[in-house]
Amino acid sequence: MSRTLSRNAHRQKIHRRIRFKIRGTSERPRLCVYRSLRGLYAQLVDDDAGRTLLAVMSRDQECSVRGSNNLETAKQVGMLLARRAKEKGIENVVFDRAGYLYHGRIRALADSARETGLKF
Repeated sequence: MSRTLSRNAHRQKIHRRIRFKIRGTSERPRLCVYRSLRGLYAQLVDDDAGRTLLAVMSRDQECSVRGSNNLETAKQVGMLLARRAKEKGIENVVFDRAGYLYHGRIRALADSARETGLKF
C-alpha cells in the first residue's frame, strides 16, 4: 500500500504547520489566500475574534478584466484587497500562503498588495 499523500493533502499538512506559527489580530489581521482552478480568493481574518474583516475574489466585478491571464487577475485581486483594507484603516497584515508555494499567482497577489500599500 502506498503512503504518498495527494497534492492537496500535502498542501493541507503544510498549511497546518504554517497556521500553528502565525495568528491574525484586529491590529494585524491574517491575509489568507486560497487558489482554485477557476479563481483566486483572499481574505483578512481576525483570529482572536474569529471573524473575516474583508474578502476579495477574482470574480468580483472590479477585478475581472476581459482576456486577462491568471497573473494579471492575481495582481488585480491584490490591489483591490489593499485598497479596501486601507479604506478600513488596516495597513499591517500577516501573510498566510496556505501551504502554496510563494510563486506564480500567490507571489503576484502578495507583490501587488505590497505595492498598493499593505505592509507584511
